Amino acid sequence: MAQLTMGKALNAGLASAMRRDDRVLVMGEDIGKLGGVFRITDGLLDSFGPQRVIDTPLAESGIVGTAVGLAYRGFRPVVEIQFDGFVYPAFDQIVCQVAKLHYRTRGRVKMPITIRIPWAGGVGAAEHHSESPEAYFVHTAGLRVVAVSNPQDAYTVLQQAIACDDPVVFLEPKRLYHTKGEVDTDADVADAPPMGLARVAREGSDVTLLAYGAQVVTALDAAAAAEDEGISIEVIDLRSLSPVDYRTLTASVRKTGRVVITHEAGGEAGVGAEVIASITEQCFHYLEAPPVRVTGHDIPYPPAKLERHHVPDLDRILDAVDRVLDRPNSLSGVAQ
Repeated sequence: MAQLTMGKALNAGLASAMRRDDRVLVMGEDIGKLGGVFRITDGLLDSFGPQRVIDTPLAESGIVGTAVGLAYRGFRPVVEIQFDGFVYPAFDQIVCQVAKLHYRTRGRVKMPITIRIPWAGGVGAAEHHSESPEAYFVHTAGLRVVAVSNPQDAYTVLQQAIACDDPVVFLEPKRLYHTKGEVDTDADVADAPPMGLARVAREGSDVTLLAYGAQVVTALDAAAAAEDEGISIEVIDLRSLSPVDYRTLTASVRKTGRVVITHEAGGEAGVGAEVIASITEQCFHYLEAPPVRVTGHDIPYPPAKLERHHVPDLDRILDAVDRVLDRPNSLSGVAQ
C-alpha cells in the first residue's frame, strides 16, 4: 500500500495503463511538457515520449475528433478536457460521434475513448472552471459515465475505463486532487470491483444517503455527525452514473425506508432526479418518507466568494436527513 493523493493516483493509473498496452496514449492541452494544469500527467512525456503524450491545440472539438480517428485505427486514446466548462465545444463530437458509432456500425466499430474531465467546484475558481455537466452525458445513450471519490478508485477505475471498449466520461472531482488515501498499486486491476458497481462507503440502518464525487466525503462527514444524535446513515458512493447500480441502491433503501441524494449540480433534471424516480418505481412500498434531493442551486455557477452557499454542505444534508426522519427541520417551521 502507498499513501497517494488522488492526483498522484490518477498519474500512477495512467502510467500503469500505458505500460500495459502500447495502444494507450494521452492527449490534451498542456498535458505533455507542463504535465497538465493539475499536474495529473506530470512525467508521462519523459517516460513515454511525444508520440504517446501529445500536446494539442486549444480546440476541444478537434481533440475529441482526433481521438475518434485514433480509436478507428485501434488505439485507446485518453483525452483530457482541461476544465469541466471547456467540454462544451466538444459536445457535438461526444454526443453525435463518440456515443453513436458503435451502435451505428452494428458493433463493427468500437470507441475505446476515455474522456477525463476535472470536474465540479469547491476550489475558488470561475464559473467555466467549476461546472457539473454530468447530466448531459448521463442522458446520452452510448456513453458510460463514472465519478471517483477516493485515490484507490482514481487509480483502479481509470485503468478499467481505459481498458473498456465503450467510451467513458471519467469525472475527477478537482477539490479532492490533493486528498490522500491508501492505494494498492500492486493489486491486479482485474480483481477489483467492476467500475459499474456502487460502493457502500458506510453501513447504516435509518437513512440511505447517496452521493458521488467529492460529495461522498461530505456525506461521510454528515453520517459521522448524525451518529452523535443516534441516527444511523448508510452512505453509498454511486461511482457509476451511467449505468447506475440500482441493485445496490434499492437493497439499501428497502432496508432503511428513507433516501436522500446529494450532488453539486443543479436539481432541475439532474442525476438525483432520475435516481430518485427510479428508486421510487422500484421501492415505493418500502418508502417511509418522500425522498429528498440536496443539490446545487439552479443558477450559473456563482463567484468564488459565494460558492460555499452553492455547494451542498454538511448542514444542508443533515437538514434533509431530518426531513425524511420527520424531525424538526428548515421546512417544518419548528426550531431545532
